Amino acid sequence: MPTVYMVQADSREVCAAELARLCAAFDLRPLLPPTRSAGTERWLARAVPTTKAPHHEARGPAVG
Repeated sequence: MPTVYMVQADSREVCAAELARLCAAFDLRPLLPPTRSAGTERWLARAVPTTKAPHHEARGPAVG
């Protein structure tokens, strides 16, 4: 499964605007349009990368 980015906001309009901004800034595509969250009553939306990014292993600083 690809990395998924999420936006949460208090209104549908702000959620949609931030989803659009996130997608434009990071070359993402919407996965889930703004939807009301039953648990929090906030709006949430999700996005994924438009292309399959190469896998990079994250490593911490060298211990020595």
